[in-house]
Amino acid sequence: MVDGTAGEARHLWHGRFAAGPAEALLAFTASLDVDRRLAADDLTGSRAHVRMLGRAGLLADAEVQAVLGALDVVESEMAAGTFTFVPTDEDIHTAIERRVTEIAGDAGAKLHTGRSRNDQVATALRLFTRREGRVVVDAVVGLQRVLVERAADAGLDAYLPGYTHLQRAQPVLLAHHLLAHFWALTRDVGRLEDALARADVSVLGAGALAGSSLPLDPDGTAADLGFGSRFANSLDAVSDRDFVAEITFALTLVMVHLSRLGEEIVLFTSEEFGFWRLADEYSTGSSMLPQKKNPDIAELARGKAGRVIGNLTGLLATLKGLPLAYNRDLQEDKEPFFDSLDTTVLALLALTGLMETVTFDLDRMRAAADVPAASATDLAEWLVARGTPFREAHAVVGSIVRQAAERGLPLDELVMTDPRLGPDALALLEPGQAVKRRSTPGGAGPEAIGPQLAAAQAWLAART
Repeated sequence: MVDGTAGEARHLWHGRFAAGPAEALLAFTASLDVDRRLAADDLTGSRAHVRMLGRAGLLADAEVQAVLGALDVVESEMAAGTFTFVPTDEDIHTAIERRVTEIAGDAGAKLHTGRSRNDQVATALRLFTRREGRVVVDAVVGLQRVLVERAADAGLDAYLPGYTHLQRAQPVLLAHHLLAHFWALTRDVGRLEDALARADVSVLGAGALAGSSLPLDPDGTAADLGFGSRFANSLDAVSDRDFVAEITFALTLVMVHLSRLGEEIVLFTSEEFGFWRLADEYSTGSSMLPQKKNPDIAELARGKAGRVIGNLTGLLATLKGLPLAYNRDLQEDKEPFFDSLDTTVLALLALTGLMETVTFDLDRMRAAADVPAASATDLAEWLVARGTPFREAHAVVGSIVRQAAERGLPLDELVMTDPRLGPDALALLEPGQAVKRRSTPGGAGPEAIGPQLAAAQAWLAART
């Protein structure tokens, strides 16, 4: 802001102080490098505030037009890269107000009437969150579409081992495996949209903490900005960062799910598994080892998940001890939030491309899934269906599997000669039989995959 007496740039709050701030204070407290990405949202909030001041009679029509025109100039300067920041610009909000006042003069000096940086910043951050949150949701849905398309293309003949404890357990259709990641991401979409609904609250008009004695119209600015509602309590409004924590948590869980998918990609594309093969466009090489084809996207999805978890932890630690209402600690909400947002979107886009282009070695997956021991549960259930208590059936089959391992005998030979099983049970060990028997709703076999795939496709269709 320009001081009329000295004619030099001053901070907006300089009137209370006889001396200017120390350089160390400015260096430590400035947030312009982080919050300048809120410029468009600050301009949007400022326009709504100016229009409200005009309706309330606090700005004359000519003043409203002058300030709105100055805001348009600022927007143009920022778009063209010609906006000049000065040392007194603590953040993007003071920079915009300073420049508006330079352009519009006395009318510009009325821009902040009835407004505090506390409700101004919170409003801009909510506008930003509402818009950028949709970008994340769209990116999640983009990955989901690829997973469903690949599941539909896989058909009923593509299957692989399902694992517990990273040990082969039972065969599952490839489509079932891919859709497992789809459903996890569906929950992520629900969490994001639920959190975005709670962020859809206007706090403009709350002031520093207690509202204003001026005839402001918070409902009018809320409607002007397209918010679903306005704040109920001014103290809560300016101190509330629940919406940032919630969105950051939702982003963190997205990254956890991407990390799990990434771990499987790393395993399944290794020579030891050899189930999946990465496209050249979505893998990297080694600077020393000519033969290498590395799953860097998948590995970074794992690694960056840790950083996003740290962002959430740091944000919650910042919020946990703050008294009402605003405290400068809240300046630290944006950096972890922005980083988590950017990281998650980049990870989603990279993994979407990877999953769209990955190829599946069907023969190798089937060979791994068709080992006789993978039918052990089917043998036990075959006995149960004939009246054997499950625990007894479990012990019978477990003993046969142990003998096969210890004596180096084929499992089918022991099944054939066991009087409780015999030739009728031997068919269960045939290739492809175990996955076909997974018939219960939501299960991993051909009979159950049709309704599951249809449900996933219907969910996606409802979002178009």
